[in-house]
Amino acid sequence: MLGAHPFHAVGEKYIAAILDCAGALPLLIPSLGEGLGLQELLDGVDGLFFPGSPSNIEPYRYGGEASREGTWHDPARDATALPLIARAIEQGVPLLGVCRGFQEMNVACGGTLWQHVAETPGLRTHHEDASQPLDVQYGPAHAVTLMQGGVLHDLAGRERIDVNSLHHQGIRELGAGLVEEARADDGLIEAFRVRDARRFALAVQWHPEWKARENPFSVALFAAFGAAARERAAER
Repeated sequence: MLGAHPFHAVGEKYIAAILDCAGALPLLIPSLGEGLGLQELLDGVDGLFFPGSPSNIEPYRYGGEASREGTWHDPARDATALPLIARAIEQGVPLLGVCRGFQEMNVACGGTLWQHVAETPGLRTHHEDASQPLDVQYGPAHAVTLMQGGVLHDLAGRERIDVNSLHHQGIRELGAGLVEEARADDGLIEAFRVRDARRFALAVQWHPEWKARENPFSVALFAAFGAAARERAAER
């Protein structure tokens, strides 16, 4: 809701990253669930980007406990994104997920989530201090280890990178057919790819879209997604 009216919206930072770093034209897909026409949509796009959001996936989608009072959900997005991800994987549509999109891709593949990472024994606090300026909130927060032989390791050309961290929830169990790509030092999975995907299908828990053009790794990540989308476009 913006004021008294419902809106379908996406942050400008995500739009800019796709336009400037992936070299693609971002088009907003409304969250209409079954009314969207999922197959018609997939037939008309070259790739799908699932960005972050202030909302969380409804816990019943992964067998989790009921959310605490005041948790913001978006059932229409759940009803749109989760089946769309499953179909896209089957049909070889390039996928990139960030933050909520990362969690959506995991849940769509049968994975589960921690609802409160900071309260989980053995895991550190991964959310931002909202009282700080945005540049601090989105600044480097911790390192992740990139798995040898993975897509991200190849893009980075090294074993560790620093990432920002602005999430309360995180992966509890990795979904079927997903392969870990990056892990934080406390053991939390921070990135994965779809093992048998026909094209690029990867997600990260951090926010590479933040000032993406200033971060060579973020540029490489979005460029790889854009290249896969252009490959699909050429074949279509």
